[in-house]
Amino acid sequence: MTFTSVEAKLFDATRCELGEGPLWHPERKALFWFDVLGQKLFMRSQTVFRQWLFPEIVSAAGWVDRDTLLIGGETAFWRFDIETGTHVKHLPLDADNPTTRSNDGRVDPWGGFWIGTMGKGAEKGAGGIHRFYRGQVTTLFPSITIPNAIAFAPDNSFASFADTVTGQVMRVALDATTGAPVGQPEVFLDLTSEGRNPDGAVFDADGRLWLAEWGSSRVACYAPDGSVLCGVTAPTPHTSCPAFGGEDLQRLFITTAQEHLDASDPGFAQAGQTFGAPVQATGQREHQVTL
Repeated sequence: MTFTSVEAKLFDATRCELGEGPLWHPERKALFWFDVLGQKLFMRSQTVFRQWLFPEIVSAAGWVDRDTLLIGGETAFWRFDIETGTHVKHLPLDADNPTTRSNDGRVDPWGGFWIGTMGKGAEKGAGGIHRFYRGQVTTLFPSITIPNAIAFAPDNSFASFADTVTGQVMRVALDATTGAPVGQPEVFLDLTSEGRNPDGAVFDADGRLWLAEWGSSRVACYAPDGSVLCGVTAPTPHTSCPAFGGEDLQRLFITTAQEHLDASDPGFAQAGQTFGAPVQATGQREHQVTL
């Protein structure tokens, strides 16, 4: 079929070196997102914009309640108070490895928080995908170079994830009781023939995967059978992660990055800004993390 797309418009003009981790807070009706390399967290609602600086790299969040986030960072999961800006370490995350940082992450339907880690220089196999669940952190998949595309099917049957350098998005079955992975991952999407780089992703309520493709200026929508359906384009190449939000969860937000671009590159003027577009899909309400 012919690929059709809508064009995303500017949502927030703040320039991020590496925008990541958009999260629509369902109780605050606000978007949170990160500048990974700038060690910052941002929030924008219809009436309020706020930002916070952290003492280390932070990259993904889950909402605990109206006023609390759990944030995945370079050495720890941080408990963050939105009203006061107070952030305290809740549990270590790869804390004994100074070469790694956090990257993509998302909360699963069981209240667990999946988070990827990677080498600060994207060293081969230096990272992994981990899960915070009921007060413990376990490594689910080791030897990952650039962890991305962590997302959960709406029927809770499987999770997706990617190691961006492979050009493939994987899927793995989940235990119905605990949400832990079951069996071996299998290839869900193989983008190697197109030369596309899978980055952040999110499933909509109908089981379609919306995948940011780094370097391609788009978030592509894939059907459950892996066929590409449509997408949202951005005016800058490095789309990094999507999230559904808005009152009806029918708006797709997209973070982008300046990383690896310079002023002579097409799209540099808007690189690192955050965009949004109405789409013909309804997102899932973001799952609530359980501390």
